Formats: sequence, structure tokens, C-alpha cells
Amino acid sequence: MSPVVIQKPPLWQRLRPVWGGFDGWLALAVLILACMGLVVMYSVGYDHGTRFADHGRNMLLALFVLLLISQIPPQRLMLLAVPLYTTGVLLLLGVELFGITKKGATRWIDLGFVVIQPSELMKIAMPMMLAWWFQKREGSLRPLDFAVAGLILAVPSALILKQPDLGTTLLVMASGLFVIFFAGLSWRLIVPPLLLAVAGIVTLVVMEPQWCAPDVDWKILHEYQRQRVCTLLDPTKDPLGKGFHIIQGMIAIGSGGVWGKGFMRGTQTHLEFIPERTTDFIFAALSEEFGFVGVLTLLAAFLFLIYRGLMVALEGITLFDRLLAGAVTLNFFVYAFVNMGMVSGILPVVGVPLPFISYGGTAMVTLGAGLGILMSVAKARRLLQS
Repeated sequence: MSPVVIQKPPLWQRLRPVWGGFDGWLALAVLILACMGLVVMYSVGYDHGTRFADHGRNMLLALFVLLLISQIPPQRLMLLAVPLYTTGVLLLLGVELFGITKKGATRWIDLGFVVIQPSELMKIAMPMMLAWWFQKREGSLRPLDFAVAGLILAVPSALILKQPDLGTTLLVMASGLFVIFFAGLSWRLIVPPLLLAVAGIVTLVVMEPQWCAPDVDWKILHEYQRQRVCTLLDPTKDPLGKGFHIIQGMIAIGSGGVWGKGFMRGTQTHLEFIPERTTDFIFAALSEEFGFVGVLTLLAAFLFLIYRGLMVALEGITLFDRLLAGAVTLNFFVYAFVNMGMVSGILPVVGVPLPFISYGGTAMVTLGAGLGILMSVAKARRLLQS
């Protein structure tokens, strides 16, 4: 009797369940952005220590997180919502009591074996918690439910703002507000705050000479935040100080022209005129070297990513899937809009990275987690259809 030979399937077949069910177009959008990020980071960071190598490492780490979270079905993710949110709030309270202060901000906490920034956790925990909340009340929503959702959003946002960290506060609040909006918040409650915001901006622009005088205290904002707003309104008041970042960023963007100065030929970038060229202001470096065409390509890639993410959200099986995927997708939009806006001089400088392009380990891992959630939702839908 001949022995039975058992042949192992090829490695790619054994690994197929890992990426099986992924949204291919979403993966393509991420790949395009990742490649653009590596090209730009090499240009601006090849002579900046190990930034390029570290950026590549961070991308691999984000890919690992993406693959890991994508294997968790949305139903199991929903079970993690309350523990993750509770842990995040407790860690934020720990930062308030025992946090580590750097450069005037208390944003980190030492857990003994690692130092972490809990506010980054809330970028994922917040939309998960609110999506869980509305899922539990599907079909019987009342105004009180939206009020409770507002409280869920307000507590960690207030703790992050107190650190102070305005940029992360905006991102956390945006992720929560998107969930509340998608859950069915009435336009009658949305329009009045928007009108008030527009009126406030117009008033601020008109009153800038008086309100931005050196001896004026805004009270509701820290002094450095007041200076950022005033610098945005008129950066030429302090061109070598507070306005230096914005002015140099705008010069770099304008000098790129239509086609740009060419790969690794950006003078503003390599002559050290652009501060933080590998992090917050990398968009200025990209604009200088690749010009208007490069910016349009970047915008097209982001729009493609957001479009595919929203399509994944629309195909979600449960309300939790749809709310979470929609909020995560629009958070990518907020990241990109705020970063490009502050570098272009239309928004205050708040320290928000450009997704997949800027250097930053924690932000890259958070992006990987968000993409993992989108892939998990897409995978669940395809498995149901198969």
C-alpha cells in the first residue's frame, strides 16, 4: 500500500483568508498615498537623521495593525467599544493627575513599561463608543439619547483640551460629531451652531486690530492659542517669529508653480526655510517640489480614499458598522483638510499631521487602526454575500 502524501498549499493560499474580502479599491487608494508619502519623505528626510527609514517602519507597523484589526468582525469590535472608551477616559484622568509635561503641555502618562498619549486612543474609541450607543437605541431614538451622546463626546474632549491639545481635540470631536450626524441629528440643531460659527469668524476678522492687540486676554483660550489665531489673521505682524511658519509655507507652495521645482530640488525645503518639513509642514515641501500637479494628484488620492470609505460605510450590515465606518472615513478628510488648511494659511497651526505623508509613529498607527475597521466592515459584507 503506497504512503499517503499530503501536500501543503502554497503560502499565498494559506495567507489568503487574511486579506480575503478586502475592498480592493480602498486598498489601492491607501497604496497610492503610501507611495506618495515614501517619495516625499525621502526627499525631505534623507538628510534628516533616520526619518525616512523610520517612516517606512511606521508604515509597516500601521500595516500590521490594519491586518490585525481587519480580522476582528464588527460584532466583536462593538464589544470592545465600552471597555476601550472607559480605558481612554481613565487614562486621560491619569494624565490630568500624574501626566508628563513637555514643552508646556501635559499629554503623556508613564505606565511603567511604556509612555503613551491617551488622547490618540480616543480617536478610535470615541466613534466606536457612540456607534455602540446608537446601535443599542436603533429604532427608538429620542432627543435624550442625543443629549447623552453629547455628554459622551464632551467628557474626553474637555480633558484633552485642558492638556492643552487643540489639534487632537478637534479630531476627537469631529469623529464623534460625524457619528451623531449620521445617526440622524436634525438639521434644525445643526444649522444654528453653523450660523453662529460663521458670525463669530466674521466678527473675529473685523475686530482683529483690537482683539489681537498685545495686552488683550481672550480668557477662553491659552495665550499660545490666541497668538496662533492672530498670526493666522495677519502673519506679517511678526514675520520672523510667530508668522514665520505660515509665511514660509505659503512661499513654498506658491514657488512650486504648475509642475514644481522637481524631486529633491526644493530650495525652501532643503535650505531649512520650512520648519517641521517632515511633520506638520510636509505639504509645503510637496507643493514646492511637485507643484500644482502634485497637489491635484494628492487631493485626487484623498478624495478617492474618502469615496471608497463612504461606499464601504453604506454597505455596512448593521447600524454600528455604518456609523463607525462613516465616521472613520470622514476623519481622514478632517486630517487632510486641517493640515493643508493650516499650511496654506487659511486655518490656525494646530499640529495635525497629513495622513500617510507626515512623519509620526502614533498617528500612523491610528490611521492603520481606522483602515483596519473599514476593511473589517467590508470583509463582513462580502462574507455575508458569499
